Amino acid sequence: MNSSNPFKNLKSDIPASIVVFFVAIPLCLGIALASGAPLFSGLIAGIIGGIVVGIISGSQVGVSGPAAGLAAIVLTAIGTLGGFENFLLAVVLGGVIQLLFGVFRAGIIGYYFPSSVINGMLTGIGIIIILKQIPHFFGYDADPEGDFSFFQVDGENTFSGIISAFKQISLGATTVAIIGITILVVWSNFLSKKGKIFKLIQGPLVAVAVGIMYYLVTKGNTTWGISAEHLVSVPVPKDAPSFFAQFSFPNFGAIGNPQIWVTAFTIALVASLETLLCVEATDKLDPKKRVTPTNRELLAQGVGNMLSGLVGGLPVTQVIVRSSANIQSGGKTKMSAIIHGILLLISVILIPTLLNKIPLSVLAAILFIVGYKLAKPALFKKMYQLGWMQFVPFMVTVLGIIFTDLLIGIGLGLMVGIVVILIKSFQNSHFLHIEDKSNDKHKIKMTFAEEVTFFNKGAILKELDSLPRDSYLELDVRKTRYLDNDIIEILEDFSEKARNRNIDIKLISERGVIENPESFIQFFQLRPKTV
Repeated sequence: MNSSNPFKNLKSDIPASIVVFFVAIPLCLGIALASGAPLFSGLIAGIIGGIVVGIISGSQVGVSGPAAGLAAIVLTAIGTLGGFENFLLAVVLGGVIQLLFGVFRAGIIGYYFPSSVINGMLTGIGIIIILKQIPHFFGYDADPEGDFSFFQVDGENTFSGIISAFKQISLGATTVAIIGITILVVWSNFLSKKGKIFKLIQGPLVAVAVGIMYYLVTKGNTTWGISAEHLVSVPVPKDAPSFFAQFSFPNFGAIGNPQIWVTAFTIALVASLETLLCVEATDKLDPKKRVTPTNRELLAQGVGNMLSGLVGGLPVTQVIVRSSANIQSGGKTKMSAIIHGILLLISVILIPTLLNKIPLSVLAAILFIVGYKLAKPALFKKMYQLGWMQFVPFMVTVLGIIFTDLLIGIGLGLMVGIVVILIKSFQNSHFLHIEDKSNDKHKIKMTFAEEVTFFNKGAILKELDSLPRDSYLELDVRKTRYLDNDIIEILEDFSEKARNRNIDIKLISERGVIENPESFIQFFQLRPKTV
């Protein structure tokens, strides 16, 4: 963002912020409900994530708020810590720990996740958004918005919830959802190309407005109307004192409780990891390919969590659902995230009653589009064409997210990615170039790779043991910059076997050529780490 003119891209950022605002409302409320926390705590986290984290963060398109990945942790912690106020103290302390993560430059962790896993994360989230919104689309709202785990808080799982939805379709909610998704598709594919007004006014805003009008027109109709349980449910205070009564404050008297500190560290660790993964994914989606400073992001999230905990909010992370909605809607700078936070703040103060007339099925239609753009079928084809080393970790991550949750899915993909690396490392430790026969001896040339570690022990040992008797081995280590001591010991042992099997060895290195070296250990001991 141009620091001298932060309002330069408002014509793009304001429409995007409105879309993110509509996506954020049900997710803030739903995550609070799934966490067993007051609904208002989710809105507080959304407001602070948008305004405070948005201002401090170095991410231009990332949007922060309450995270679905922390819902299970929050639900458990509120019960075990003895109340919501004690939990808020853990959120504040978690923010302090995140600040320390940023100070000690722990943000580099995010760069160690392979691209295949990040792509799998984006695709898996896109699919799970679609699957989780199908019940809401048809007016079945037993499971709260923001519950992205396979096993849901309502006792169902992702697929049984969809089956239940088809058994209890609400005609009113489904009708307005179909109208909404039609508006979104027509607006995006046709009207947005017809004039600037259709770019300035986003399709989701029109879809929501039509949804509100549909609710008002059909109100009271038992067949086509939309009942209250299928609408957004923002807390509506009667007056100023009741509004401020919604805020809660941490119990600092419990700071000596070790369980508080365990929860605080858990929140800091999980929130930081989820944020760093989202930053990596968001930077990949950013059309301008800007790079977010990760340590600054941890500092921003730490401040956000401290403030959120101090006033009764849930833990905050950068969230891929909001961030991708922001990017897809044309958000250019961090002003879209900040404005979305301001819109949340203004709306819960001034127009909570109007918000409560928005059908959840219309918001599901908006999220359908977000999910589809994250999980386009073409991406599966692209990853497949890149080869099994990319495709397998990608698919494991996707399936892991769908059938478990975000962090477990990513963890599974990362483990598979590490296994793939080990397999390739095993295969690429050395290269056999020539094998012929002269002077009654097989001549074999073996060239070591640039780095040869203990991972390669098995492959090299197998190759050396398979050499026939009466051979001539030319061992070339000129390109090798690191040779693990384990490999040197293998060569030392092999030199004894070679004499017994009439195998001559010629060692070629940058330090010269040696025929049948007496000791590989003595040869390499002057420079044990570098050949």
